Amino acid sequence: MNKENIIGALFDKFSEIRYAALYIEGELVFKQRESMADSSSSETDKFEELLVNPTLLKLASQRGNIDCGGLNYLIIGYGNFYQLVKSIPNGHISICLEHHSDLNRLPDQIFRFLKDHFSGLLFKALN
Repeated sequence: MNKENIIGALFDKFSEIRYAALYIEGELVFKQRESMADSSSSETDKFEELLVNPTLLKLASQRGNIDCGGLNYLIIGYGNFYQLVKSIPNGHISICLEHHSDLNRLPDQIFRFLKDHFSGLLFKALN
């Protein structure tokens, strides 16, 4: 599964996406759309994907598994954008969204697109 192709397909399909990252089995691939205003630096993006997002997912998953039916995804509201983060087999996907994005519909549309076009990315295959 080519991570760069997945990110490219997300950029092509959803104009609201500013940045996307895939962290799978210790390998991080991330890309920011060209000419984005109010974007974060690539160095801080790297540490967000390696440290912050895995920690947030672990904490929220632990809580969600107690009596909330698990964790679907997180939306983090930063000052300049939203960050959508979801656990995937052996890692996570992180997608930065424009502030004007419809958070009631867009996350589900993104994850449905990924499920339909990149089989096995979001869920482990059943044997």
